[in-house]
Amino acid sequence: MTPAELAEAVLAAAHAVFADRGLDRSALPEQTTVERPRNPEHGDYASTLALQLSKKVGVPPRELAGDLAAKLGSTPGIKSVEIAGPGFLNIRLDAAAAGQLARTIVTAGEEYGRGDVLAGLKINLEFVSANPTGPVHIGGVRWAAVGDALSRLLRAAGADVGTEYYFNDAGSQIDRFARSLLAAAKGEPAPEDGYGGAYIAEIANEVTARRPEALSLDEDAAQEVFRVEGVELMFEEIKSSLRDFGVEFDTYFNEKDLHDRGELEHALNRLREQGHIFEADGATWLRTTDFGDDKDRVLRKSNGEWTYFAADCAYYLDKRERGFDRVVIMLGADHHGYIGRMKAMSACFGDDPAQNLEILIGQLVNLVRDGAPVRMSKRAGTVITLEDLVDAIGVDASRYALARYSSDSPIDIDIELWTRATRDNPVYYVQYVAARTASVGRNAAEVGLTRGDADTFRPELLDHDKENELLKALAEFPAVVAAAAELREPHRVARYLEDLAGAYHRFYDNCRILPRGDEEVTDLHRARLWLNDATRVVIANGLRLLGVSAPERM
Repeated sequence: MTPAELAEAVLAAAHAVFADRGLDRSALPEQTTVERPRNPEHGDYASTLALQLSKKVGVPPRELAGDLAAKLGSTPGIKSVEIAGPGFLNIRLDAAAAGQLARTIVTAGEEYGRGDVLAGLKINLEFVSANPTGPVHIGGVRWAAVGDALSRLLRAAGADVGTEYYFNDAGSQIDRFARSLLAAAKGEPAPEDGYGGAYIAEIANEVTARRPEALSLDEDAAQEVFRVEGVELMFEEIKSSLRDFGVEFDTYFNEKDLHDRGELEHALNRLREQGHIFEADGATWLRTTDFGDDKDRVLRKSNGEWTYFAADCAYYLDKRERGFDRVVIMLGADHHGYIGRMKAMSACFGDDPAQNLEILIGQLVNLVRDGAPVRMSKRAGTVITLEDLVDAIGVDASRYALARYSSDSPIDIDIELWTRATRDNPVYYVQYVAARTASVGRNAAEVGLTRGDADTFRPELLDHDKENELLKALAEFPAVVAAAAELREPHRVARYLEDLAGAYHRFYDNCRILPRGDEEVTDLHRARLWLNDATRVVIANGLRLLGVSAPERM
């Protein structure tokens, strides 16, 4: 019996109690939940439904709980129901009902954990979106790991998700990049406001190889060649690095297209129709202060140039007109001030910012070696890049480490810890269970132990405390996935996997799966193999949501 099935049984019992008492059943919720008690001695699951309904129907909570307990106690699969405190229901499942979960999980395979809590919601998820003026730095890598994990979680929760990288190929930073490349090609020092690092010389050399005539052109024409070619080369490198990191985007959106297609003018006209545009000092403004912004925002300067914010407006409108219900944007730690203006902009378009726009802020990441932050990249010069992180600890450890913590908390990634093949390395600890469960399966096959048909599975044999503990941990996975998706917190999956790994290790240490020597294979061995394989499924499913592999050998 899964927690969802038990919750349905609790609600069905409530309907029966209300019918017996002649109570108004409109007071009953459409659905309810059960939770694991912190103290295992209090049962397998707990329900607070009696407490929630008591005031609504004028029945003392313990009295109502007593009626619910009587109905639930006759439900197949429920061993006992006890009333605790002011009206809590502590529920214990019988071993057969609890053990059936192993069969459910193995049968469901990759589908176990998926749900429909976000079904019908179309989400545009934009993340990374680093400027094509250098390699992806470690802050952007955090969003690559978290954003990709979040996209997987949202889809697992039933949402229709489009992932997007906003390719900023217009603006002053691109001009500085082009001037830096041209200077490097000429053997001159980088401009004072330009970009440094070995990668600039590398790209400059590639541009020169592609377009050897560029250096003979006049300054403006040469700079344009280095701008176009350099941006293309840099962005291809960025995409390649992300691809190697396991991150692919559904859409790469060019800012320049917004300008070329007249979408900034289109957005301006829409905002004007909404009545939020005004002219002052020769410039065109958006009155965002009407919706809580600290000041109004310029869209077009007095010299006719568009502002970055105008492009933000056009880009947001473009996403909404492509049919996305919710626009989710992941930004770095230095973008807190961005939230107010973007929320106000959404409202200026007539949207509900609480429903249509969501901005997530990620905090800083440090790479640490021997207790001290690693500051310099061999290639980028001033920042640590994606390649630096992967070279130091590998793709799996990088993705797990970055997704393991709440994105609004700064983190230090200790190179020594994340490369250690010991239990204190979280990704090793979890992946070791993936490998151990696979090893058990191989060893079982060698001694002739198979799970057998689902019809011959005897779940009632899984009555050891450590088996029960593992089954309860496995049962939590769908709820963890749903919560992680709804709260935009992939780290919940990582922490859950670590708890599950601990439960499996305790099961493995106390409950022998394989027969010893010439010992006959029994139904208990087969039942435990079902439980072993169910754990393998959940570990693999959870790691897949984080974009991390579930190795069969380590």
